[in-house]
Amino acid sequence: MQKILVVDDDPHIREVICFALGKAGYATVTASDGRQALSLCEREKPALLVLDILMPEMDGTEVCRRLRADPAREHLPILFVSSKDDEIDRILGLELGGDDYVAKPFSPRELVARVKAILRRTALPAPGAAAKTMQHGRLRLDLDRYRAEWDGQEVVLTLTEFGIVRTLLERPGKVCSRDHLMSTAYELHKIVSDRTIDSHVRRVRAKFAAIGAEPVETLHGVGYKLGPCA
Repeated sequence: MQKILVVDDDPHIREVICFALGKAGYATVTASDGRQALSLCEREKPALLVLDILMPEMDGTEVCRRLRADPAREHLPILFVSSKDDEIDRILGLELGGDDYVAKPFSPRELVARVKAILRRTALPAPGAAAKTMQHGRLRLDLDRYRAEWDGQEVVLTLTEFGIVRTLLERPGKVCSRDHLMSTAYELHKIVSDRTIDSHVRRVRAKFAAIGAEPVETLHGVGYKLGPCA
């Protein structure tokens, strides 16, 4: 049974989320603020974090920053939840490395569906199964471990960022429109906007640029494509 850490300062919201996740077969652990969440992440080793943005003590964005800066927990999937249905807040959460975003008031069924979609993307391959990889030039993706490498050096991507790179790698040199990225890199893409896609691509570029690589190219007004990666 996979364990989900639910972080929200509202006990009613925590109860609703935990009830829905419990019915779906997940174990849950709860925290009422960011500091408690970080402590529980270390102790409980959850498979995913459902994280409210607006909280006392330490807000969700700071929790995300600290997790992404910690090599032991940088891959932990994060589903942001916030009472502010503002695109700026959504993009901020995704810029920091969140994998998805749900705005309050939300449907518990939709939240569970998003959790399932994220966890499907992190499912480990069966023991003994052959590794599935994709490669183009110096870029290599391990599809089972959601690991990206450039010349053998790992580039740590969130699940959504990995999905975008994988989609581009499926058609190297060919332009992918934002609509195409929405429909392939996201399993639940109905609320994903152009600005959200652009936000994720900026993060992907920044991470590769940090090691001197520039795999993603932009065709303004059209979309993105994977360059030669030479």
